[in-house]
Amino acid sequence: MTATEQQPATRAVHVSPPPVDARPISVPIYQAANFAFDDPDALAESMERPDGAFVYSRYGNPTIRALENALADLEGGVAGIATASGMGAINTVLLSMLNAGDHIIVQRCLYGGTYASMRDLTTRFGIELTFLPGKDPAEVAAAVRPNTRLLYLETVANPMTDVIDLPAFLAAGRQAGLTTVVDNTFATPLLCRPIELGADVVLHSATKYLGGHSDVIGGIIVLARERHYRPTWHYATELGACADPFAAWLTIRGLQTLPLRIRQQCANARVLADRLAAHPAVASVRWPGRADHPDHEVATRHLADYGAIISFDLAGGREAGYALGKQVRLAQLAGSLGGVETTVMHPASTSHRQLDQEALAAAGIGAGTVRLSVGIEDAGDLWADLEQALAA
Repeated sequence: MTATEQQPATRAVHVSPPPVDARPISVPIYQAANFAFDDPDALAESMERPDGAFVYSRYGNPTIRALENALADLEGGVAGIATASGMGAINTVLLSMLNAGDHIIVQRCLYGGTYASMRDLTTRFGIELTFLPGKDPAEVAAAVRPNTRLLYLETVANPMTDVIDLPAFLAAGRQAGLTTVVDNTFATPLLCRPIELGADVVLHSATKYLGGHSDVIGGIIVLARERHYRPTWHYATELGACADPFAAWLTIRGLQTLPLRIRQQCANARVLADRLAAHPAVASVRWPGRADHPDHEVATRHLADYGAIISFDLAGGREAGYALGKQVRLAQLAGSLGGVETTVMHPASTSHRQLDQEALAAAGIGAGTVRLSVGIEDAGDLWADLEQALAA
């Protein structure tokens, strides 16, 4: 039966896309969950291979693959896996690479959501954790046990901007036979590429700088080696933390302006960090670009620039931190970061609320600590806003 012989009810369902002879300049959105085949064997084979034909968007999708390939290229990995969120990326890696009773070595100052997931693994599966200060790579060898599997690090720690000596710590991890995982969200591949420094796995919350416009939730995993890629892909498809095609498209769109945004954000951060340090209401400032940052020398060696996150402590403690959030007008009081707009947040009560007082203190997060994610606005306008808020 030809299409012209079919009834209108049938023809209305089976709409075929027109052939495209020219190449689109932007990546199209393949908002399709299902892909049809002519060969049953080809369909079955594609469901088992990450490099097979597209069959179902939980396994792979052309728009999502474009994002995965772009990040794998930028980070220097063999392949990427896009996820529905940054936490989706983190938990996919942890759950795919760990078994009950394993041991993880983790840098002490890290994102609160990561900390909560690892504590949950401890409670539910008996996975053991050892937290390191992250100042001396000899800490890794001292912490290794027979059941140690992972070394987990952040390029620039959230929220205190600690910068770990990645080459030294990754070398220590390799020496101990560990799989090394680095959350590179704060640095982005423009400021640091951990795989080039020896990492096995790199993670991003694409919600932050990669998307860059506070309008998409996403994550991505980049694998340095094929032996890690295939099992992680298989687990990701079963876990179901897959990216959405439209979210992937938005992230690609944001990625294309990442170099321009990062350059402006870093430049603005330099201005604000210096002015905050000179203000009487501010007890201390941590920005890796300042000479008084404890990791300034390490950051200078391993980062292309110093990032756009500033952590500072207010002399007035928690009350002052809350007051600042209420008084800012141009900067936004918000929980996330990395967008074109500047945001402020009080970590102890928001992003790191999962940590008890002992864990907060160990991570260096005080009652008056404020995290400032610097946007691309005019630096003078941003300072005028912060200055009036500090005065209040």
